[in-house]
Amino acid sequence: MAEYLNRIGAGLILLDAAPLSYDWVPPKVVGREDEQEQLAGMFASIGTPGMSCRAVITGNVGSGKTVLSRSFADDLTRHLSTVRAIQPVHVNCRNHPTTSQVLQRIATSLDDRHPERGFSASEVIQGIRRNLRTRNQHMLLILDEVDHLLRKDGGDLLYQLLRIDEGRNEAGTISLILISQEQVLDQLEGAIISRFGRSNHLRLKPYTDVQLKEIAAQRAGLSTRTGAVSEDILTLIGQASADTGDARVAIELLEAAVMRAEKGGFQQVEPVHVQRDAASRGRAVEPSIVDELSQHEQLILLAICRRLRRDPEVTSGDAEKLYHVVCEEYEMKPRGYTTFWKHLKSLETRGLMESRTATANVGRGRTQHITMPQSLPGQLEARLEHALER
Repeated sequence: MAEYLNRIGAGLILLDAAPLSYDWVPPKVVGREDEQEQLAGMFASIGTPGMSCRAVITGNVGSGKTVLSRSFADDLTRHLSTVRAIQPVHVNCRNHPTTSQVLQRIATSLDDRHPERGFSASEVIQGIRRNLRTRNQHMLLILDEVDHLLRKDGGDLLYQLLRIDEGRNEAGTISLILISQEQVLDQLEGAIISRFGRSNHLRLKPYTDVQLKEIAAQRAGLSTRTGAVSEDILTLIGQASADTGDARVAIELLEAAVMRAEKGGFQQVEPVHVQRDAASRGRAVEPSIVDELSQHEQLILLAICRRLRRDPEVTSGDAEKLYHVVCEEYEMKPRGYTTFWKHLKSLETRGLMESRTATANVGRGRTQHITMPQSLPGQLEARLEHALER
């Protein structure tokens, strides 16, 4: 028997890979609670028969535009199930950049037997309307990455969809959500903008490190064994992806760390499993930077690296104690607290470490928690030891 195949399905850490996919829609959106409230406000009248609502969502890559809109559509469908039948349809215009492709995608979502050819755009649109009216459904259409459609075919399709009920006795067939990285409103004609309304524009800011940690925590909780990904590891992932504000980076770091730990036979994700991928994405530490440090900056950084090889973070108090140990090893007299603190700030300014302030566990006051999300402490440790021995 091929014993090497025994690892497949072993599940030392991973239980379900689906939540580690970008395309997976979580049961609850985290990190965008305020934006959910704003979007709900834009759709306040959708529960009323004959009413349609519209919104435009913009933001950088990985800012949660798609997850927010799709989760909203699912929640809305359930919420209004006894009031109005909502039919959510999501079309990615990067994959379907022309009017005919978008319409075909919409039509087949309602009827998978819809023919691919033989109808004009206006005929397909009216066919979609008839289908919805026959079923007594209201469509919530999400046009994702809509800038691709606008560049290819302009705003004609949007204009036709907005006027789908014109000249008819019944209104409220379709509600629309447009999603784009770009300032999509600048690409639209005045007639379309007036129908959407500039107040219905939701701008998503990049995620913070805390929000990215929450996203990683949600995905880890649904994909891995309990306790396999610690709070400290999640904090490290949040910090390592904070430069981009991109949820996809946080998810990818989590997935890579879990897979690396699983492959190595670990039952828990260790700091090095995150640090290796984070370092490859982050700012490279040039060898010359180590040489440019003062001797005591090198000693402090060495002390921190040694701890961070096994722990995701170290407090400033512990870092000072470790610095004293390293000074004794190299037969150097340690500097006082004020100078030590100045050196810490200098190392952070150079991008060699990051810190966050938190309430101290013992006594009063606050303490600094130091991490190296963009570097490999083990590699930096070897470089520092070489420099100090010269």
